[in-house]
Amino acid sequence: MLLTIRNLTKTYGAITVLSEISCVVNAGDRVGIVGANGAGKSTLLRILTGSEEADEGSFAYAPSVEVGYLPQTTPPFYGRSIQDLILEAVGNLRQLEARMHELEEVMSTAIQEQLTSLLEEYALVSTRFQDSGGYEIDYKIESILEGLRLSYLPRTQEVETLSGGEKARVGLATLLLRSPDIILLDEPTNHLDFASMEWLENYLSSYHGAALIVSHDRQFLNRAVNAIFEIDDNSHHLKAYTGNYDAYVAAREVERKQWEEDYLRQQEEIKELRKRIKEKGRHIGHSNRAPRDNDKFAKHFFGQRVDSAVARDIHETEERLKRIEADPIPKPPELLSVTSYFRTESIQSQIVVQMSDVRKGFGERQVFEHVHLNLAPQSRIMLTGPNGAGKTTLLRLLLGEEQPDGGTISLAPGARVGYLPQDPALPDLEKTVIETYRYGQIGYEGEFMGRLIGYGLFRLEDMQKRVRQLSIGQRRKLEIASLMARNPNVLLLDEPTNYISLDVLEAFEQAVLHFPGPVIAISHDRWFIQRFGGEVWELQEGQLVKKEDHEIVTSA
Repeated sequence: MLLTIRNLTKTYGAITVLSEISCVVNAGDRVGIVGANGAGKSTLLRILTGSEEADEGSFAYAPSVEVGYLPQTTPPFYGRSIQDLILEAVGNLRQLEARMHELEEVMSTAIQEQLTSLLEEYALVSTRFQDSGGYEIDYKIESILEGLRLSYLPRTQEVETLSGGEKARVGLATLLLRSPDIILLDEPTNHLDFASMEWLENYLSSYHGAALIVSHDRQFLNRAVNAIFEIDDNSHHLKAYTGNYDAYVAAREVERKQWEEDYLRQQEEIKELRKRIKEKGRHIGHSNRAPRDNDKFAKHFFGQRVDSAVARDIHETEERLKRIEADPIPKPPELLSVTSYFRTESIQSQIVVQMSDVRKGFGERQVFEHVHLNLAPQSRIMLTGPNGAGKTTLLRLLLGEEQPDGGTISLAPGARVGYLPQDPALPDLEKTVIETYRYGQIGYEGEFMGRLIGYGLFRLEDMQKRVRQLSIGQRRKLEIASLMARNPNVLLLDEPTNYISLDVLEAFEQAVLHFPGPVIAISHDRWFIQRFGGEVWELQEGQLVKKEDHEIVTSA
């Protein structure tokens, strides 16, 4: 066993996040951690790294186990180059290598009494060095940088100058180079393109240690994990399932159906027991009337014996009812019904957005040139391309947040553009959930609260929480709710499935599919792309190219 967790409990004020979490992780386990936004998935990983403390319970790693952690938000790595991080990551291997050489030198002159213990240590050190890829470290560095599409970056480049996606991939690369016994990954696919995701899936499938992975990417969970840990949003307990994501969904549906059937069966039994007690009690009440004359003495005598039997039956029935009510089958909680949809009408214009001969560069780097794009009212465009190709820049040009170096961009009159950025970017973390949602809108607070709760994204007790108290996933949900409240008729979505828990994701996908106006989406979520439909355009080497075959993207 590499990791043992016993009865971990974590609360924030009156809010319970984790309740008596217990599990065991062994070498070879690749565990996907799932649950609603705010259910405590990231909190559990932070507790296991020591950056947060549990209120109760404990966890323990096996002796000498090394743990590596990749958080959702990548640190800026101020003042450090890519090469600095690489050297730091493989430092433990260099130390192991140096110790091996020391032991070899000592053993060459050691006396027989010392040799046994030296050989034992050498076996341990060399095995760890080999398992961590020490004999092929240079190849491993090249392989990981290539797999995560980082080989184009000069290793002397300061990490703080990289894009958010590049920083995240550098963080993942250096973590994998360390080859820890257990890796803790929090949404590792958010900044990976198709090729990088496929590479990571294959890498994890043969990983020598164990992995705990928080992810919303359903296809990644299907391919990369062999177990699922679900943190229940109602009980806050953890339940383990074997198999991938599809196996987990199937098992959970069977469990839910059985739970509902058992609950209804017990409720019928309770109803029947209460009815029996009531009827039997009425029988005794009627039979306790005094006999009218002495001739009926015998009949009364035998009636009393019947009453005693009935009373015993009532007592037994009451005891049965007490036992059930002392430990009843809990009522299955109502499934969160997310009803995300956009209230808007399509634009009455043949061309909603037009880009003509647009050029854009940053310094000496030309991002794209001679880009042409016409967006019709019913257009559905999936914008793809490798990281750094300029996809987000293109959306920012359409929003007016960036200006082109050449060419023209025009929007039809009446176009209301709604934008969902790649990472949550709520401006004021001190505002409450309801204040953030209703910002810039006219109406009564109760009306806005009803609408927000009606989406199924938040509950009544969430309304007065500060934004800073929300998890990244909950902030993402608030951004989605605010986006719907603004009634846009044009949607620009930059990695819209990032950070969204699986319960919300499918409802939001449906809302996008039924949106009546044009949509441009950037996504590396293969499941989302397969359902999005429409045209696929790829930014490659500064050009915007329409792809004729949808499978070119989704099978990458």
